[in-house]
Amino acid sequence: MSDSDPAPSLYAPREPIFPRRVSGLFRTLKWYILAGTLGIYYITPWLRWDRGPALPDQAVLLDLANRRFYFFWIEIWPHEFYFVAGLLIMAGLGLFLFTSALGRVWCGYACPQTVWTDLFILVERWIEGDRNARLRLHRQTTMDFRKARLRITKWVSWLLIGLATGGAWVFYFADAPTLLQDLIAGNAHPVAYTTMAILTGTTFLFGGFAREQICIYACPWPRIQAAMVDEDTLTVGYREWRGEPRGKTRQTDEPGLVHGDCIDCMACANVCPMGIDIRDGQQLECITCALCIDACDDVMERLGKPRGLIDYMALSDEMNERSGQPPKNIWRHVLRPRTTMYTVLWGGVGLALLFALFIRSDIELTVAPVRNPTFVTLSDGAIRNTYDVRLRNKTGEPRLFELSIKGGRDMELNLEGVDGTIVTVPADTSFLQRVYISAPKSAATAAARSTPVRIWVADIGNGERAHKDTSFNGRGSDK
Repeated sequence: MSDSDPAPSLYAPREPIFPRRVSGLFRTLKWYILAGTLGIYYITPWLRWDRGPALPDQAVLLDLANRRFYFFWIEIWPHEFYFVAGLLIMAGLGLFLFTSALGRVWCGYACPQTVWTDLFILVERWIEGDRNARLRLHRQTTMDFRKARLRITKWVSWLLIGLATGGAWVFYFADAPTLLQDLIAGNAHPVAYTTMAILTGTTFLFGGFAREQICIYACPWPRIQAAMVDEDTLTVGYREWRGEPRGKTRQTDEPGLVHGDCIDCMACANVCPMGIDIRDGQQLECITCALCIDACDDVMERLGKPRGLIDYMALSDEMNERSGQPPKNIWRHVLRPRTTMYTVLWGGVGLALLFALFIRSDIELTVAPVRNPTFVTLSDGAIRNTYDVRLRNKTGEPRLFELSIKGGRDMELNLEGVDGTIVTVPADTSFLQRVYISAPKSAATAAARSTPVRIWVADIGNGERAHKDTSFNGRGSDK
């Protein structure tokens, strides 16, 4: 190479992928999952749930202003974030479970990138035609009226899908009907418009142009999944021992050697949304969508050959087939020590969350002693401590809460701004009440440096109670 020659590029330019339309069991399953997941995403913010006059009636709502998460009859408060953490742990364990049993089925069927890319490809196919028509349009160098019309129609359709995606997302954070009116009238908060713009743009770019590049380069899961699979994991594979050598005729050029079942029609590669050839073996790019199985089975049926040249199989089964042994039962692949461990962990976390959900109380309190000063000596010699007590009423109506103490002798509890020990706490809110606890000069509690004290709160309406332990600071023996 001479000095004047340009240096070779380390990166090859991306070749757009135009998957061919295919029909079959797995393609139908993907359509059902696409319709179900998109339906849940777009419809859920509009579902209503009556929680009473003081609470929002949106079934699923992330109320950031009031720091609440509503999910039908369940209400999660900020201090109960462990429920959200538990759900995230369950999601991770579920991903491990499905990957160890069936490979990257999440990526191939339910990942948002896959679902929206499938939707964008469907729209592209409706407007520009199937694979060959889209290829011809892509390779057309001149931008005539027809190409411009098809491109603009496609891009506008993608933008509308992206706008609906961003709009549906912001509806989860505010009352959907009210926010929709504000969005149309231009009265919504700028954060809502900004969020919609960002999600519209990312959906348009990721689903319309980046597509498989997100799965290959941006997503970390293809690298992690290697630790989740083993020789018994069911993944999409090619029965090389049956398909090779490839050829469209039965006889090969070599005497005595015949072609395998694969006729090298490229149907499996043409339907792949990742642009790979499954016959080259397991590859990082494969998302286990199984569309190549549908395409190959269709060809095998038309040729009168057995289905399953490309199929869900495990590495151990492939080795058994090569040696003439029968494959394992599918349940022996699914139910094995690794998947059983993930299932037990997943179920354990779920049961723990359910237990915590059912035993939690509608009344709670937190106690924060005021430390500056730690105590005050009153004119009669009594010692007084101050506490900030936060009362939580998780019900949908105002409640009367009565506070009391249990601990040192002759102690007295008083509420700031309230006659007596009963306070009204509004519905579904937390209420900060300053509490004073006093001990007379002659009491042992006043003389002790620290005395354990338990503050009780009781719902007068139903008798439900809760308590928090704290300490009462006295003068100390050195005073």
